[in-house]
Amino acid sequence: MKIRYSAFCICFLLLLTACKEEEGIYTDKLWYDQPAEHWMEALPVGNGRLGAMVFGDPNHERIQLNEDSMWPGGPDWGDGRGTPQDLEEIRKLLKQGRTREVDSLMVERFSYKTIVRSHQTMGELYIDFLEDKSVENYSRELNLDEGVVTITYSSEGHEYFQTVFASNPDDVLVIELSTTNPNGMDFNLKLDRPKDEGRPTVTTNNPSDNEISMMGMVTQFNGKRDSKSLPLDYGVQFETRLRVESETGIISPNNGQLALKNVKKAKLLIVENTSFYHAQGYEQKNAETLAKASNQSFETLLKTHKKDHQRFYNRVDLDLGGKELDSLPINERLQRMKDGFDDPDLGAKLFQFGRYLLIASSRPGTNPANLQGIWNEHITAPWNADYHLNINLQMNYWPAEVTNLSELHQPFFDFLDKVLERGKVTAQKQYGIERGTMAHHASDLWATPFMRAEQAYWGSWIHGGGWGVQHYWEHYRFTQDEEFLRNRAYPTLKGLAEFYLDWLVWDEKSKRWVSVPETSPENSYIAPNGKPAAVSYGSAMGHQIIGEVFDNVLEASEILGIEDDFTREVTAKRDKLFPGVVVGEDGRLLEWNEPYEEPEKGHRHMSHLYALHPGDEITSDNTEAFAAAQRTIDYRLQHGGAGTGWSRAWMINLNARLLDATSATENIKKFFQISVADNLFDEHPPFQIDGNFGYTAAVAELLLQSHEGFIRLLPALPVNWKNGSIKGLKARGDIEVDIEWKDGVLWQVGLRANAKKSIRLKYGEMEVQVNLPKNKKVLLNGNLSR
Repeated sequence: MKIRYSAFCICFLLLLTACKEEEGIYTDKLWYDQPAEHWMEALPVGNGRLGAMVFGDPNHERIQLNEDSMWPGGPDWGDGRGTPQDLEEIRKLLKQGRTREVDSLMVERFSYKTIVRSHQTMGELYIDFLEDKSVENYSRELNLDEGVVTITYSSEGHEYFQTVFASNPDDVLVIELSTTNPNGMDFNLKLDRPKDEGRPTVTTNNPSDNEISMMGMVTQFNGKRDSKSLPLDYGVQFETRLRVESETGIISPNNGQLALKNVKKAKLLIVENTSFYHAQGYEQKNAETLAKASNQSFETLLKTHKKDHQRFYNRVDLDLGGKELDSLPINERLQRMKDGFDDPDLGAKLFQFGRYLLIASSRPGTNPANLQGIWNEHITAPWNADYHLNINLQMNYWPAEVTNLSELHQPFFDFLDKVLERGKVTAQKQYGIERGTMAHHASDLWATPFMRAEQAYWGSWIHGGGWGVQHYWEHYRFTQDEEFLRNRAYPTLKGLAEFYLDWLVWDEKSKRWVSVPETSPENSYIAPNGKPAAVSYGSAMGHQIIGEVFDNVLEASEILGIEDDFTREVTAKRDKLFPGVVVGEDGRLLEWNEPYEEPEKGHRHMSHLYALHPGDEITSDNTEAFAAAQRTIDYRLQHGGAGTGWSRAWMINLNARLLDATSATENIKKFFQISVADNLFDEHPPFQIDGNFGYTAAVAELLLQSHEGFIRLLPALPVNWKNGSIKGLKARGDIEVDIEWKDGVLWQVGLRANAKKSIRLKYGEMEVQVNLPKNKKVLLNGNLSR
């Protein structure tokens, strides 16, 4: 398709930008002057559960559909493999240095290694116009403020418009097509889905003339049967239903499709539901949802959607200047950054894009955002678009608290609650630990906590629950919700702590409690026999996480006034726990209990830096460990570390914690150059949404930190973000913070607390104590005075 552009389109955008600057009103938009040719150019919408990718083709539109519970299988797939006797054998072999045998036995004895289940696409909506139009003045945009995708263009003197959004309040995907052409539009509508090797998807015309539906069951598995697996031909049942409404033209059903003729304006409503949410009632739920949406005008649906979206999105605003570049399409601006030009405003847009994606893929009552959020075009997705618990799922939720989206953390807690409930059985059957709970490195819709791996170096890690429970504690620290702490966070912390209490082994050599067997996520070391090995006798990250769980459960118990045999046991073992932060002779942090060499010196996981971020054991007050963390990063980067996607995003967060603005600036540039697609999705490659969320969290961390017991302002302001402001960030203690800076120097800070309190505030070498009244903003100047 050939698209022609006029000077009018560019001039209009320039004029619009100038007017908004004069009025002091800005909107965050991603706009393009071409349709998307590939999926990684399409624009996402979502309501937490339903998602869609909009291509914006004026002649043959494709809207790829998603729903977050489209998974094969069910919750009845066993509870793990292996026995306590297997664990004891592995510990003995490891003590003897027989690491290669241990690596093999971990998988052989404990892992469901042959079956992998993947999240699946819901399918496609195709809008095919009967005649290809010549197109001028084309624009395709995603308005982040409103959560709406809009396509506009002209053809032969007539204007055409397409608007798409996913409404959370009405639980429906809404599309409006309209034109000024007096003859209207002629097009066909079709629902389709890639082939699933199990049961076929069926598309039909509904009894009414203006509906079509697509029904089926998710059945595809990526793997082979084994003796303990269930049959592979079952999974979530689903229905997608499309209804078209128009006051003009003719709508005709035709063999599972709809033909529209002479239509000037059409409202398309798409509902999707599955047996995961509604058992056998998902079709009835679709009918009810569709009926309710049909009784509302497009304008009413849009107004309701915008109000709902903006109650989250508008809480935070980031302005880094440079909005004059809004006259350029996003893909051109991205290319400019790859060519070495600065674009702070695009950095601000990517920050807000991460918040937009969390709003669109994680709402109370939905499943948590998976490895691709909810946007997945595959039957078998890369890494199954599942829930990886060795950083990826956690990184998805790093921005939730600090960027003022605490409510959207809820799906994470709901999911991990289910994982850890099943993890109690895994702990008992696999490891002989009768109290507490645990989870390995990956899970799926059915909250499986057990080991699923073909290699020990990535699959036999036991701290998915330990890392995950940090989020419960952080949610309390940010919100100060004592009811959440008492009824949810503390019981979960206690469950993990109980498991670790019984998991640890006394080591006579060090006179310490040691975690064994251990791994350092997805890395390996050179064993004394000269061969690479994964499983080890202790690791830095394992001990850091265990120590953090112990510390957090003890602090929580103190807040709640709990002192009992359990807290006394935790205190005793915490005092004798092998340290997770150990500085080696070369000045770097040890990744394992011994100073092993690594076969991959630039490994993408910075696991032994967990205590720096997202943990808080390493701070600038701990000068030796602080310096060692920097040397560790330098060593990794010298050997090609922190490559793409989430790994680079994690590196920016680490730079922030090290107060290293220069390195943060360079890594942000690198992130844009190698890890950002034209639609601003993160490319690992392929697409992983964790990099988007990790970047958003990193920007917040560069501007505001509160993990040290005080609030630190502009701790690592990127050197090219000379002037700017951010409003609405959250600090621990339930404090909302606004910051403004000029020429790289703090200009003003605003603080508002939901309860009367006194806080420490630091900027550079300045430090003050500030008394905050309840629900009243306090303004301080750049010298931290009123």
